[in-house]
Amino acid sequence: MVIDGTAVDLVLRRSARRSFALQIDHCGARVAVPLRTSLQEIERFVHSHGRWLLDRLKASAEAARAPVLEVADGVQLPLFGCPLRLRLREGGRTQWRAALDGGEELVLPLGGDPSRALLRALQARALPWYRGRVAEYCHRLGLKQPPVRLSNAVTRWGSCSSRSGIRLHWRLIHLQPGLIDYVVAHEVAHLIEMNHSPRFWAVVEDVYPNWRAARSALRAAAPTLPVIGAHSAPGRGAAAG
Repeated sequence: MVIDGTAVDLVLRRSARRSFALQIDHCGARVAVPLRTSLQEIERFVHSHGRWLLDRLKASAEAARAPVLEVADGVQLPLFGCPLRLRLREGGRTQWRAALDGGEELVLPLGGDPSRALLRALQARALPWYRGRVAEYCHRLGLKQPPVRLSNAVTRWGSCSSRSGIRLHWRLIHLQPGLIDYVVAHEVAHLIEMNHSPRFWAVVEDVYPNWRAARSALRAAAPTLPVIGAHSAPGRGAAAG
Protein backbone atom coordinates (compact mmCIF):
# COMPACT_ATOMS: atom_id res chain seq x y z
CA MET A 1 0.00 0.00 0.00
CA VAL A 2 1.24 3.52 -0.83
CA ILE A 3 0.74 6.18 1.88
CA ASP A 4 1.78 9.76 1.11
CA GLY A 5 4.10 8.46 -1.58
CA THR A 6 5.71 5.85 0.67
CA ALA A 7 5.27 2.12 -0.01
CA VAL A 8 4.28 0.29 3.16
CA ASP A 9 4.13 -3.48 3.57
CA LEU A 10 1.13 -4.53 5.64
CA VAL A 11 0.12 -7.97 6.88
CA LEU A 12 -3.67 -8.34 6.85
CA ARG A 13 -5.39 -10.42 9.52
CA ARG A 14 -9.13 -11.11 9.53
CA SER A 15 -10.85 -12.45 12.63
CA ALA A 16 -14.10 -12.39 14.58
CA ARG A 17 -13.11 -9.06 16.16
CA ARG A 18 -15.45 -6.07 15.97
CA SER A 19 -12.95 -3.26 15.60
CA PHE A 20 -10.05 -2.26 13.35
CA ALA A 21 -6.47 -2.04 14.61
CA LEU A 22 -3.01 -1.19 13.32
CA GLN A 23 -0.14 -2.88 15.13
CA ILE A 24 3.58 -2.30 14.73
CA ASP A 25 6.52 -4.21 16.15
CA HIS A 26 10.04 -5.14 15.08
CA CYS A 27 8.57 -7.42 12.37
CA GLY A 28 6.66 -4.60 10.65
CA ALA A 29 3.06 -3.44 10.41
CA ARG A 30 -0.18 -5.41 10.59
CA VAL A 31 -3.80 -4.44 10.18
CA ALA A 32 -6.46 -6.51 11.96
CA VAL A 33 -10.06 -6.25 10.77
CA PRO A 34 -13.43 -8.01 11.14
CA LEU A 35 -13.98 -11.02 8.87
CA ARG A 36 -16.29 -9.42 6.29
CA THR A 37 -14.47 -6.12 5.90
CA SER A 38 -14.00 -5.01 2.28
CA LEU A 39 -10.62 -3.98 0.90
CA GLN A 40 -11.98 -0.48 0.33
CA GLU A 41 -12.86 -0.16 4.04
CA ILE A 42 -9.43 -1.44 5.02
CA GLU A 43 -7.71 1.08 2.76
CA ARG A 44 -9.80 3.93 4.17
CA PHE A 45 -8.91 2.91 7.72
CA VAL A 46 -5.18 2.61 7.00
CA HIS A 47 -5.05 5.94 5.15
CA SER A 48 -6.94 7.66 7.96
CA HIS A 49 -4.02 6.65 10.23
CA GLY A 50 -1.38 7.16 7.53
CA ARG A 51 0.72 9.80 9.28
CA TRP A 52 0.66 7.85 12.54
CA LEU A 53 1.73 4.70 10.70
CA LEU A 54 4.62 6.37 8.86
CA ASP A 55 5.85 8.07 12.03
CA ARG A 56 5.83 4.81 13.98
CA LEU A 57 7.57 2.84 11.24
CA LYS A 58 10.24 5.54 11.08
CA ALA A 59 10.68 5.44 14.86
CA SER A 60 10.95 1.66 14.80
CA ALA A 61 13.60 1.79 12.04
CA GLU A 62 15.60 4.44 13.91
CA ALA A 63 15.47 2.42 17.11
CA ALA A 64 16.77 -0.63 15.26
CA ARG A 65 19.70 1.37 13.86
CA ALA A 66 20.62 3.16 17.08
CA PRO A 67 24.04 2.14 18.46
CA VAL A 68 24.04 0.19 21.69
CA LEU A 69 25.61 2.01 24.62
CA GLU A 70 28.86 0.42 25.76
CA VAL A 71 28.71 0.35 29.56
CA ALA A 72 32.22 1.22 30.75
CA ASP A 73 33.88 3.28 33.47
CA GLY A 74 33.58 7.00 32.72
CA VAL A 75 30.86 6.70 30.07
CA GLN A 76 28.23 9.42 30.23
CA LEU A 77 24.53 9.32 29.36
CA PRO A 78 21.67 11.74 30.00
CA LEU A 79 19.57 11.58 33.16
CA PHE A 80 16.68 14.05 33.30
CA GLY A 81 18.51 15.96 30.57
CA CYS A 82 21.78 16.27 32.56
CA PRO A 83 24.98 14.20 32.23
CA LEU A 84 25.22 11.05 34.33
CA ARG A 85 28.66 9.44 34.60
CA LEU A 86 29.01 5.70 35.08
CA ARG A 87 31.62 4.25 37.42
CA LEU A 88 32.47 0.54 37.49
CA ARG A 89 34.00 -0.79 40.70
CA GLU A 90 35.01 -4.18 42.05
CA GLY A 91 32.58 -5.55 44.60
CA GLY A 92 30.03 -3.46 46.42
CA ARG A 93 26.58 -2.64 45.08
CA THR A 94 24.85 -0.27 42.72
CA GLN A 95 24.98 3.22 44.19
CA TRP A 96 23.91 6.74 43.19
CA ARG A 97 26.21 9.51 44.39
CA ALA A 98 27.08 13.15 43.77
CA ALA A 99 30.05 13.84 41.50
CA LEU A 100 32.80 16.35 42.30
CA ASP A 101 31.66 18.56 39.39
CA GLY A 102 28.17 18.86 40.88
CA GLY A 103 26.58 16.25 38.62
CA GLU A 104 25.65 12.67 39.41
CA GLU A 105 27.45 9.36 39.18
CA LEU A 106 26.09 5.83 39.17
CA VAL A 107 28.44 3.22 40.58
CA LEU A 108 27.93 -0.26 39.12
CA PRO A 109 29.67 -3.41 40.38
CA LEU A 110 32.01 -5.18 37.98
CA GLY A 111 31.04 -8.69 36.99
CA GLY A 112 27.79 -10.03 35.66
CA ASP A 113 25.94 -7.95 33.05
CA PRO A 114 26.61 -4.23 33.62
CA SER A 115 24.00 -3.16 31.08
CA ARG A 116 21.32 -5.09 32.98
CA ALA A 117 22.47 -3.51 36.26
CA LEU A 118 22.30 -0.08 34.62
CA LEU A 119 18.82 -0.79 33.30
CA ARG A 120 17.58 -1.89 36.73
CA ALA A 121 19.03 1.23 38.34
CA LEU A 122 17.44 3.58 35.81
CA GLN A 123 14.05 1.89 36.09
CA ALA A 124 14.18 1.98 39.89
CA ARG A 125 14.94 5.70 39.68
CA ALA A 126 12.26 6.38 37.05
CA LEU A 127 9.19 4.74 38.56
CA PRO A 128 8.81 6.77 41.80
CA TRP A 129 9.55 9.98 39.89
CA TYR A 130 6.88 9.17 37.29
CA ARG A 131 4.37 8.34 40.03
CA GLY A 132 5.00 11.73 41.61
CA ARG A 133 4.38 13.55 38.34
CA VAL A 134 1.23 11.56 37.60
CA ALA A 135 -0.01 12.45 41.10
CA GLU A 136 0.66 16.13 40.38
CA TYR A 137 -1.28 16.18 37.10
CA CYS A 138 -4.12 14.15 38.56
CA HIS A 139 -4.30 16.72 41.36
CA ARG A 140 -4.54 19.54 38.82
CA LEU A 141 -7.49 17.83 37.14
CA GLY A 142 -9.16 16.66 40.32
CA LEU A 143 -8.66 13.00 39.46
CA LYS A 144 -7.82 9.96 41.55
CA GLN A 145 -4.31 8.71 40.80
CA PRO A 146 -4.32 5.40 38.88
CA PRO A 147 -1.64 2.69 39.08
CA VAL A 148 1.57 3.73 37.30
CA ARG A 149 3.91 1.19 35.72
CA LEU A 150 6.89 1.19 33.37
CA SER A 151 6.77 0.19 29.72
CA ASN A 152 9.33 -0.80 27.07
CA ALA A 153 7.29 -0.16 23.91
CA VAL A 154 9.34 1.17 21.00
CA THR A 155 6.62 3.30 19.41
CA ARG A 156 4.81 4.71 22.43
CA TRP A 157 6.08 6.86 25.23
CA GLY A 158 3.02 6.10 27.31
CA SER A 159 -0.39 4.49 27.40
CA CYS A 160 -3.51 4.77 29.51
CA SER A 161 -6.15 2.17 30.30
CA SER A 162 -9.25 2.55 32.46
CA ARG A 163 -8.49 -0.92 33.86
CA SER A 164 -4.71 -1.10 34.26
CA GLY A 165 -3.81 2.57 34.67
CA ILE A 166 -0.92 4.50 33.12
CA ARG A 167 2.28 3.08 31.67
CA LEU A 168 5.28 5.31 30.95
CA HIS A 169 8.40 4.32 29.08
CA TRP A 170 11.43 3.99 31.35
CA ARG A 171 13.62 5.67 28.72
CA LEU A 172 11.82 8.96 29.33
CA ILE A 173 14.20 9.31 32.28
CA HIS A 174 16.88 10.46 29.82
CA LEU A 175 14.82 13.53 28.87
CA GLN A 176 14.44 16.93 30.48
CA PRO A 177 11.70 16.93 33.14
CA GLY A 178 9.54 19.31 31.08
CA LEU A 179 9.34 16.83 28.21
CA ILE A 180 8.54 13.97 30.58
CA ASP A 181 5.76 16.13 31.99
CA TYR A 182 4.25 16.48 28.51
CA VAL A 183 3.93 12.69 28.24
CA VAL A 184 2.51 12.51 31.75
CA ALA A 185 -0.02 15.26 31.03
CA HIS A 186 -0.99 13.49 27.80
CA GLU A 187 -1.68 10.17 29.52
CA VAL A 188 -3.46 11.74 32.50
CA ALA A 189 -5.73 13.61 30.06
CA HIS A 190 -6.76 10.21 28.70
CA LEU A 191 -8.34 9.47 32.08
CA ILE A 192 -10.95 12.03 31.01
CA GLU A 193 -11.01 11.49 27.24
CA MET A 194 -9.94 8.06 25.93
CA ASN A 195 -9.37 9.44 22.43
CA HIS A 196 -7.52 12.20 20.58
CA SER A 197 -10.56 14.38 19.95
CA PRO A 198 -10.56 18.19 20.27
CA ARG A 199 -11.97 17.67 23.78
CA PHE A 200 -8.90 15.59 24.67
CA TRP A 201 -6.45 18.22 23.42
CA ALA A 202 -8.39 20.88 25.31
CA VAL A 203 -7.70 18.94 28.53
CA VAL A 204 -3.99 18.70 27.64
CA GLU A 205 -3.94 22.43 26.83
CA ASP A 206 -5.43 23.20 30.22
CA VAL A 207 -2.67 21.48 32.19
CA TYR A 208 0.24 21.74 29.70
CA PRO A 209 -0.26 24.79 27.42
CA ASN A 210 3.06 24.33 25.57
CA TRP A 211 2.26 20.78 24.41
CA ARG A 212 2.79 21.44 20.70
CA ALA A 213 6.40 22.55 21.15
CA ALA A 214 7.00 19.71 23.62
CA ARG A 215 5.63 17.14 21.18
CA SER A 216 8.01 18.39 18.45
CA ALA A 217 10.95 18.41 20.85
CA LEU A 218 10.14 14.87 21.97
CA ARG A 219 10.11 13.62 18.38
CA ALA A 220 13.48 15.28 17.74
CA ALA A 221 15.03 13.88 20.92
CA ALA A 222 13.83 10.30 20.51
CA PRO A 223 16.53 9.14 18.02
CA THR A 224 19.30 10.58 20.22
CA LEU A 225 18.52 8.56 23.34
CA PRO A 226 20.95 5.80 24.35
CA VAL A 227 20.10 2.17 23.75
CA ILE A 228 21.16 -0.02 26.63
CA GLY A 229 22.00 -3.53 25.44
CA ALA A 230 19.35 -6.02 24.40
CA HIS A 231 17.19 -4.70 27.24
CA SER A 232 16.08 -1.75 25.05
CA ALA A 233 14.74 -4.15 22.42
CA PRO A 234 11.83 -2.88 20.30
CA GLY A 235 8.36 -3.44 21.61
CA ARG A 236 4.99 -2.71 20.03
CA GLY A 237 2.75 0.21 19.22
CA ALA A 238 -0.90 0.22 18.15
CA ALA A 239 -3.65 2.52 16.94
CA ALA A 240 -7.23 1.28 17.33
CA GLY A 241 -10.27 2.42 15.39
